[in-house]
Amino acid sequence: MSEAAPAEIGLEQFGEIARSIEAEVGQVIVGQQAVVRSVIICVLAGGHALLEGVPGLGKTMLIRTLGDVLDLQFSRIQFTPDLMPADIVGTDILEESEDGRRQFRFQAGPIFANLILADEINRATPKTQSAMLEAMQEKTVTVAGQGYQLDAPFFVLATQNPLEMEGTYPLPEAQLDRFLFKVNVAFPDVADLVQILERTTGVEQPRAGKVADGAQVIAMGALALSTPIPSHVSEYVAHIVVATHPESDEATPMLRQYARYGASPRGAQALIIGAKINALLEGRSNVSFEDVAAVAPAALRHRILLNFEGQAEGLSTDDLIADVLKSVPKLAS
Repeated sequence: MSEAAPAEIGLEQFGEIARSIEAEVGQVIVGQQAVVRSVIICVLAGGHALLEGVPGLGKTMLIRTLGDVLDLQFSRIQFTPDLMPADIVGTDILEESEDGRRQFRFQAGPIFANLILADEINRATPKTQSAMLEAMQEKTVTVAGQGYQLDAPFFVLATQNPLEMEGTYPLPEAQLDRFLFKVNVAFPDVADLVQILERTTGVEQPRAGKVADGAQVIAMGALALSTPIPSHVSEYVAHIVVATHPESDEATPMLRQYARYGASPRGAQALIIGAKINALLEGRSNVSFEDVAAVAPAALRHRILLNFEGQAEGLSTDDLIADVLKSVPKLAS
């Protein structure tokens, strides 16, 4: 698999490609515009996304469709309790050559692709999850002491079912923190459900066409990273993250009462890059407070831990994030 060639993309071309991606995904995925937008932001940021929702909401279909829209090598890994690290990263196999000599050859696993669907990732054992952790964070895998570089672009889009917890291994906080966004996939309303039925119960099934390749995705991410962010918006992000910690002077009374731990510095990084891409998707090169607020739930909901009292009250981390966003002042430059 060859690495994508470098390219340059301007703001106008960025918007055209992004709109084409959203439109093609919309040919297959009904509704869920916020979910689609969040996943696209993750891909353009070069990050990973965790999609959580009950079965049958189209999480796997969304990721498969994105693989169709982007001209990238796609690979699906179905996580099960008996899955071993070698099943993901690959292994050395012993081969006999024509002259009778034996030698080891590395057989690459399904992780060697650009777009990885990690289906029901919380069904894998911690040992297997740790192999995924290295690939997600370092963009490398290690087999028998030998390191192998993963080609760019590289994204892991993982799914998990929040209902069925029997036989699962909840992701540790360290691995959750590696996901740029955690995206909650909600049940569709009546109008969307009717449209889903019309599209999926007939003879012809909708398919999305390819509209972008790896080089364009990398270039769009580079444009996002080079987009300047005002100092007062950066300070706003810093205050938000500090305010998620219950021991902080900036924490709200609600957060002090119900949170056990707050977001990491990676949460601040996710807010910044997410806000930059959100602004570019809206056709703007200036990043605003509203861009930060738009990506805050997805960037922070898996990085804040509820305490026992918060869980007993039936609160979600989204409730705490909304409270923090209301309390942190938006100071002009």
